[in-house]
Amino acid sequence: MSSQSNTQSGAIVLVAGEDLSAKAGYLAEIRNASGEAKAYLPDAITDLAFYVITDGGSASGDNVTLQPLEPSRNHRVVLKSTCVPGDQLVLADPSTAADKGKLRKIPVVAGSYRVLAIAEESGVDGQLVRVRPAPVGVVTV
Repeated sequence: MSSQSNTQSGAIVLVAGEDLSAKAGYLAEIRNASGEAKAYLPDAITDLAFYVITDGGSASGDNVTLQPLEPSRNHRVVLKSTCVPGDQLVLADPSTAADKGKLRKIPVVAGSYRVLAIAEESGVDGQLVRVRPAPVGVVTV
């Protein structure tokens, strides 16, 4: 008997817990909403935003497709500011609503940041930059 029954690899479909329309390429996290797994943009720079929204997003209550960040493949994620190859990337400051779910290079401002990926190319603000997921963990600056 398999211990891995009822599992899958690759993209998953969840209900959007908020309006995720026009958010393809942004990172999302899974949260509990009255016992149901739903997709949300991150609220904190240390959130577990381990999924890329891939289908263009959905209105709250609609289905949305999420691709898990897998180190075995690269992904394209919306970038805040600029980066160069090799930069460690963390969540952009979600206190600015337009930046929720974007990645940025580790800032010089003191704090704790969860490294989610490494830049594989140079990028500019708003670009879908190619990244490689990297489970580095939380880094303190």
